[in-house]
Order: sequence, then structure tokens, then C-alpha cells
Amino acid sequence: MARTALVTGGSRGIGAAISKALKAKGYNVAATYAGNDEAAAKFTEETGIQTYKWNAADYEASKAGIEKVEAELGPLDVIVANAGITRDAPFHKMTPQQWQEVIDTNLTGVFNTVHPAWPGMRERKFGRIIVISSINGQKGQFGQVNYAATKAGDLGIVKSLAQEGARFNITANAICPGYIGTDMVMAVPEKVREAIIGQIPVGRLGEPEEIARCVAFLADDEAGFITGSTISANGGQFFV
Repeated sequence: MARTALVTGGSRGIGAAISKALKAKGYNVAATYAGNDEAAAKFTEETGIQTYKWNAADYEASKAGIEKVEAELGPLDVIVANAGITRDAPFHKMTPQQWQEVIDTNLTGVFNTVHPAWPGMRERKFGRIIVISSINGQKGQFGQVNYAATKAGDLGIVKSLAQEGARFNITANAICPGYIGTDMVMAVPEKVREAIIGQIPVGRLGEPEEIARCVAFLADDEAGFITGSTISANGGQFFV
């Protein structure tokens, strides 16, 4: 019987690549999105992957959404907590709202996504938790105190869940992408993009599919001895 995977923020960018990679491996995939109905509908039409709309920052919406996914596709075996936002500003100009919005989605959103499914994983004695963090959670970044804090916090969540889940055959791991050629990155001015690439030893941006392959590896049944780990997929830009 096919395993079921949930990918938050799974209809665009890195999330879309992850959803497609897991489907190609035979998973039943549910991809969530927060607001872009048109993009989600197009994604489902093109891929056949079911999309579900809820805000990862809302616990009750996440809980209800996960219950719906499990009713339609089966109990969740794999959770990829990918949903994230940015509200960049230098710290002296950052507003409490900019801080809180990023915390609510990128950090609390991981809790909201994993917590409702955790008891079922414990009962079934299987689970794969994969959190998409960031290079900037490892090294920090100008203008991203809020974002870097959440992505660093995500690594703490993974290390703690790895210890709690180990005896139930639940693994928890993180992936820290560097700069990936998503629509968001490709939309920045060319000079800025060239400056970013100049900091990457392999001399190019990463591809969303390269992150997706990391997820597929960690999600596999045979990856059960890997837990509490972080894969840095950044082209050599930063070493931990």
C-alpha cells in the first residue's frame, strides 16, 4: 500500500518540486497552499496531485486540514514542512508585525503541521518528518533577523523530535537549501543575482529538483538510521 505524504507550501517553487518527486516515487501526495487558488488549480491539473488550502500559521485550520487529508488519502506517513514566508527589513526598521508573521508561519507553522499527525505516527510506529530550513538559519543574513531566527529554530525542533520519535521509528531531519532558482530568486535584479552566484563555489543557483531529491532520500523507508540530521544543499556556500 502506498504511503501518504503531506507537503506544506507544496504547489509552488521548491514545494512543487518536492510534491512531484514524492509522487514519482509512488507516494499519495497532498500539497497545501495558503492563498493562490489559481496556481493551486493549475498545479493539480498538470500533476494530478491534490491540493488543500489552509494557513500553516493557524493550528485549528492545520488540524482540520490534516484530518481531511487523512480521510481522503490515508494516514500520514511523511510530513514535509516547507511552507514559509519572508518579511525582510533591517532590524532597526523591523516591525513587531513583520517579526510575528514570520514566526507564526515558519516556526509555529512547523508545530502546527507536525503536532496533529504525531500521535498517529507513534501509534503506527512509523513516520518521516522533514523540515525545510535555510542556509540563512545556519549563518544568519542581513535584513532577515526574523527569518533566520525561525529557520534556526526549525533545526532545534528537528533535533528534539528526532529524540522523541526514535523509539517509534519516526525520524526527523532538516534540509537547508542555499540559493535556489525559484521564481522569487529569478525575479531579483540580474546584478543582485550575479552577486549571489559569485558567492557560491559551484558557480550556479541550485535547482528545486535537487532539494526534492534530498527529501525523497530522507522520506524513504530505508533512511531509518538517519535522524536529527541536517543536509546543507548550498553549492559549498556555507559549511557547518
